[in-house]
Amino acid sequence: MLTIEKVITLKSVSFFSEVPESALVEVAAVIEEIDYSQGSSIFKKGDLGTSLYVIVSGKVRIHLDDRDLLVLEERQVFGELAALDPEPRSANATALEDCLLFRLDRDPLYELMSEHLQVAQGILRVLCQRIRKSN
Repeated sequence: MLTIEKVITLKSVSFFSEVPESALVEVAAVIEEIDYSQGSSIFKKGDLGTSLYVIVSGKVRIHLDDRDLLVLEERQVFGELAALDPEPRSANATALEDCLLFRLDRDPLYELMSEHLQVAQGILRVLCQRIRKSN
């Protein structure tokens, strides 16, 4: 994808919607685009994680064995806990469809959060929503 396409995609994600475009250009330069085919494992419970993912296209299933926890669609984020606190993954992530994902590693995320409070607020908002849904 072109940088401008990455910026437009990121701007449409609640995590990054309040971040200035100039900062998103920096993010676009360090995110990795990864394709996963339907049924592919993105990560497994217990894997050490240090990055978050943005779904550009496709659907992702977050699950523990056969029990679904979440089904996520385009423009949603997952793996943010591991990006914030590098601990083993608490669940599995599997591509339900062919997917294009952006992967953002911890160090660039921390840098972005330190420079733009809106990113930290977006992360907190997503985490709070997930906690409310699980209750």
